[in-house]
Amino acid sequence: MTIEMPYRPLPIDQSDVRYVHGPDSALQPGVPAGETVEFEWRGSEVYPGTFRKFWVHVPARYDRAEPASLMVFQDGWWYLDPAGEVRGAIVLDNLIHRGDIPVTIGVFVDPGVFPNAENPKNRNNEYDAFDDQYVTFLFTEIIPQIAERYTIAQSPERWGICGGSSGGNCAFTAAWLRPDRFRRVIGYLSSFAQMPGGNPYPDLISRVPRKPLRIFMQGGHRDLHWNEPQRNWLAENLRVAAALAEAGYDFRLVLGDGGHSPNHGGVLLPDALRWLWRPNEDRVAAG
Repeated sequence: MTIEMPYRPLPIDQSDVRYVHGPDSALQPGVPAGETVEFEWRGSEVYPGTFRKFWVHVPARYDRAEPASLMVFQDGWWYLDPAGEVRGAIVLDNLIHRGDIPVTIGVFVDPGVFPNAENPKNRNNEYDAFDDQYVTFLFTEIIPQIAERYTIAQSPERWGICGGSSGGNCAFTAAWLRPDRFRRVIGYLSSFAQMPGGNPYPDLISRVPRKPLRIFMQGGHRDLHWNEPQRNWLAENLRVAAALAEAGYDFRLVLGDGGHSPNHGGVLLPDALRWLWRPNEDRVAAG
């Protein structure tokens, strides 16, 4: 099917671009709102001494007798904030109500902080590392708290993970290392360029047997260091996408104008979720 797009002249300069949210990112009449519950977590054994909040959004159509799909979002409140760029709970409510995606419980997890420390943020340590520490933290400390309260599907085909910038890199790493649990991935402007030791994925994807992952990626034409030879965020995302294509992965790459702006990722969440949860037989390698 061919989709015609309206003509839009390219700007002469390289000004940033702001994308307009679609109707799925706004409250809609007749769509029942789910319940969002806030939690605090101080007792981490994986990241000792950290404190964080996380939120669980339970859609109105959730039925304890029917296991729900699971979607984990990094940078929790930023992805949940109803007045923010992503508006994750609103998007979930709209798509679930219309039947575009299955009934899905959203888990929005903030990165850890060290209270009263001079440098309290632990985000980059958690998100940019190429190891299983963060995904182990999810499996052993966060998800069990959700599973105690709600009925979650056990099939990894019904588990997804999403993030942007360093959170996008984190989502990719979690699914790469544990495809037995996470099979669906969204990464916006992922931070492959700043992984300690360099971006391992182009090489790994080319030589490791294909993993059963479905991956939605967004890159920015003028992301950080886009015209520089080192730490080039656009180039590293393109290298990962090229490796996925050559290895035959089920993935989609979307490029947007502008720099390292989260706005495009926020606008794309409804379409990304629809693509991620489409029927398995409707496979499109890239678009």
